[in-house]
Amino acid sequence: MTELLDIILHFNEFLPQFFAEYGLWVYALVFLIVFCETGLVVTPFLPGDSMLFALGAFAAQQSSLDIRVLAIGLFLAAVGGDNLNYAIGRFLGKKLLEKPRRFFKPEYYQKAHAFYEKWGGKAVVLARFVPIVRTFSPFTAGVARMSYRKFLAYDIGGGALWIGLFLGIGYALGNVAWVQNNFEIIVPFIIVVSLLPIAWELAAAKLRARKARAAGQA
Repeated sequence: MTELLDIILHFNEFLPQFFAEYGLWVYALVFLIVFCETGLVVTPFLPGDSMLFALGAFAAQQSSLDIRVLAIGLFLAAVGGDNLNYAIGRFLGKKLLEKPRRFFKPEYYQKAHAFYEKWGGKAVVLARFVPIVRTFSPFTAGVARMSYRKFLAYDIGGGALWIGLFLGIGYALGNVAWVQNNFEIIVPFIIVVSLLPIAWELAAAKLRARKARAAGQA
């Protein structure tokens, strides 16, 4: 676990090494990581936001890593993973929830379920920006038998927003010296930024509730 945390916090340092050793296979590796993080309920610990940022930054520094290929491939991996996860939840979810399993923690599902119950379809988009919840949200949607057409629409929008935001920010800031030298500081900042959509939605919900109460008292 310590080694994994070290890789996540210093992914920008490991990425050049991976690229030097494996070349274009790095594409397949990062696509697989995103697919597994979003598609398998047993891998919520894989890097997500920080890896996207690091990939964008590295693509800005190395012309051999094509940002367009990354964007398209990562988007397809994210949407494909979510669809697999949705199918697992729809067809196997109840069996997986019957009893605790070594690689499946019901408390993670319960956290995602509460999130899903609060936000409904929006949860599919918002959950993209919350680690762990991101992995369990499509599974929860499948268990709840959310309309697949509705799920897919939200999922495509959320996937495009997630990939575009973090990959784009990394690409835009990749050549900034301070960012290159302080990546371990940037990672917590990325996590905070990833929670901003949730904070915005919470504030908007409170404002709507306040207006509703005011209208009721009028």
